[in-house]
Amino acid sequence: MDLFSPQAAPPEWLVIATGVAALAVTVPRRIWLLARNAITIAHEGGHALVALACRRRLRAIRLHSDTSGLTVTRGRPTGLGVVLTLAAGYTAAPLLGLGGAALLGAGLVAVLLWAATALLLAVLVMVRNAYGVLSVVLTGGLFVLVSWLAAPEVQAAFAYAVVWFLLLGGVRPPFELQSARRRGGAPDSDADQLSRLTHVPAGVWLAFFHVVSLSCLIGGATWLLGL
Repeated sequence: MDLFSPQAAPPEWLVIATGVAALAVTVPRRIWLLARNAITIAHEGGHALVALACRRRLRAIRLHSDTSGLTVTRGRPTGLGVVLTLAAGYTAAPLLGLGGAALLGAGLVAVLLWAATALLLAVLVMVRNAYGVLSVVLTGGLFVLVSWLAAPEVQAAFAYAVVWFLLLGGVRPPFELQSARRRGGAPDSDADQLSRLTHVPAGVWLAFFHVVSLSCLIGGATWLLGL
């Protein structure tokens, strides 16, 4: 099948079922602690992609077993480039979910799967620790297997589940950061670094992350459900 040939929309029950499945992965803490690795990949990939777009030098990406991550870049320590790079982390998963929802709304399931695979490969090139390599290889391998071997109906179900997970899973990290900051933790979070750079309170940046993630969830759900 041609990569850009639109695929027929799946039945509504499948769209809803994949959304419920993604919610079931996102809400329970024990399952979330494992699944959150995928959101961390998107988070650090967002930092990396925007850093390159702002002509910063990307040095390394590290992904850790506690679902934290680190993206190291070189460039001016102040200015618009570093601000955009820091702001890209918590907004990456929701925005990727929104973009994926737009592709699924147009029936471009194959495009979504291969684009996701390409992005994972790009992240893999810059990962510099063993756990990070393992996480990205396993995630990318799953996308390759589904893209090559699965029937179109299975590809569609997988793609919808992934996009729902990015949209729903993208909402939770800002709340986790808010909770950690309330307890006095995460003094070097993205929001706090942005606050020091821009002199805008960290709470405002945290609110920005909330607005982006919730807006993407609403917009993405509208596309996925065909409203």
